[in-house]
Amino acid sequence: MAEVYIALGSNLGDRAANLRQAVRRIAAHLTVESVSSVYETEPVGLKAQPSFLNAVLRGVTTRAPRDVLDRLVEIEQMMGRERTVPLGPRTIDLDLLHYGGVHVDEAGLSLPHPRMSGRRFVLVPLAEIAPALRPDPGGPTVSELLTAVPPGEGVERIDLADWPPV
Repeated sequence: MAEVYIALGSNLGDRAANLRQAVRRIAAHLTVESVSSVYETEPVGLKAQPSFLNAVLRGVTTRAPRDVLDRLVEIEQMMGRERTVPLGPRTIDLDLLHYGGVHVDEAGLSLPHPRMSGRRFVLVPLAEIAPALRPDPGGPTVSELLTAVPPGEGVERIDLADWPPV
């Protein structure tokens, strides 16, 4: 069994419903052990778009990293994700952040996720459920990474009814 962390984000349609649906769909492919609170966040990169709702879940799986990623992409497609504008609006965005401490660098899959250490919208919910996680063995913890990221993008915890959905 490998411990995995997956980031979830949505800024189109019913954002909360999109996150709930994504968690339920992910739970069909791995065991969800915990889910962070939901955070409303400012967009990064392309600023002219709606704000996001973001969360992170922790699960365990026997699936290989590529298989987990393939299931996440499949869920995104089933939920109407269109990849037309880089960093643009999306119904759902699912990123495999961490897989059992392994390092992978192959076409379309890099683990740990190469940009998570500089993204408050990922680190804040991840620190809520795994503050002592070390994405790189021997490297800083998630809490330490978070303190190193300068404040800038807004990340505000919000309360959602029926959260988490599993």
